[in-house]
Amino acid sequence: MTTFFTADTHFFHAGVLHMSRRPFDTIAEHDEMLVQSWNAVVGPKDEVWHLGDFGMGGTPERYAAIFKRMRGRKHLVRGNHDRQKILTLPWHEQHDLVSRRIEGQRVILSHYPMRAWPGAWRGSIHLFGHTHGMLPDTSQSCDVGVDRWSYAPVTLGQILERLAATPEIPEERRLGQADDEDGADAE
Repeated sequence: MTTFFTADTHFFHAGVLHMSRRPFDTIAEHDEMLVQSWNAVVGPKDEVWHLGDFGMGGTPERYAAIFKRMRGRKHLVRGNHDRQKILTLPWHEQHDLVSRRIEGQRVILSHYPMRAWPGAWRGSIHLFGHTHGMLPDTSQSCDVGVDRWSYAPVTLGQILERLAATPEIPEERRLGQADDEDGADAE
């Protein structure tokens, strides 16, 4: 079993094509490609943490049909667009915020990015969605949305590789310290 992460699929939400500059002519083409990309990497016994904004504008029947086609045991961390039609899908679990040890790594999962989170100074990492790739990753925090990961769920190993390649914030900036001795920022 492999654990995957994703966010911001926005099934049935035609506005996301323009908003996020997704390269599809129609929302139907978009949705079909997302399902195919999901199933190309996720197996029937794998787990997927979807960090919010599964869809917008679909009917309960259309959401159920898409959901059924997607492989794996699906968990939802609710996003701002996840309304009743999405919340009633047969998710294995639903949360607003999750703190779990996954593959030996403490992971904090939320739809929204955070600047600090439980265990941030003790090795935990933070995975989020919501920003559609507009917020840069840090060495401990990563946007797992489809806009950043070629429209497919990603593994913790892929995420850790990206985090390792992301430069750390300099210590004085991370702690909010001033650049010079008297406390004023250098110009």
